[in-house]
Amino acid sequence: MNKTVKRILIGLGALIVLMALAMGGFMLKMKSELKQMHVIETREVIHSVYTIKDSFVNMFLIKDGDKYVAIDAGNDVKVIAAELKSLGIDPEKVKAVLLTHSDGDHVGALKLFKNANVYLSRDEEQMINGTQSKLLFFHNNLDRTDYSLLNDQQAIRVGNIRIKAIMTPGHTPGSMSYIVNDSCLFVGDAFGLKSGKVARPNKFFSGDMNTAIQSFKKIVNIPGLKYVFTAHSGYSKDYKYAVNTSLE
Repeated sequence: MNKTVKRILIGLGALIVLMALAMGGFMLKMKSELKQMHVIETREVIHSVYTIKDSFVNMFLIKDGDKYVAIDAGNDVKVIAAELKSLGIDPEKVKAVLLTHSDGDHVGALKLFKNANVYLSRDEEQMINGTQSKLLFFHNNLDRTDYSLLNDQQAIRVGNIRIKAIMTPGHTPGSMSYIVNDSCLFVGDAFGLKSGKVARPNKFFSGDMNTAIQSFKKIVNIPGLKYVFTAHSGYSKDYKYAVNTSLE
């Protein structure tokens, strides 16, 4: 074996070791951050709004007669199926899934909701069509291709449920929040809650903190709102108190 080949092999070996160390450090940090998340147990949290717990993330269901609208779709399809069963909720009764963004812990059980129309923001499509990577060469994926794209401030109606979409980028380029029935605000990972107040999204998992802070201005002073629901840090029954803060 000549010296050139040896140098190449040594270099490749060193690169593999560095990559392994970096990945190990990343995984340890991720586990640490996940342990700090505070999610809600599966239950009806307010009238006709249900939270579904999936380890470190919550998805939500809004009831409309015997039908439902989902906010996100959890992390693990088996866990979500079991939690829905515990509430006596048939996933085929879910008529729409509103994705706050396309990260894996928000779309994992999408295949359960066979009768649901799927919605996400137009700016989030870049995360699933190969245009924008989530991490290095890794892209987000959806189990569905028949989704509908929403624009900022677009209003839709599913049965008797009124929905308004609000672009709140930062965590991902197309993160979207939803106002439901003029009273409930669902923000996904766009923001967290700390001591009852809206807080910056988790820095470790967020793509653009400056953009996230600017997005906060879009969710304050919205008339009629009562509740704020997050994916990883619970919910608040006092919207006015929750948004009476500064993220600068």
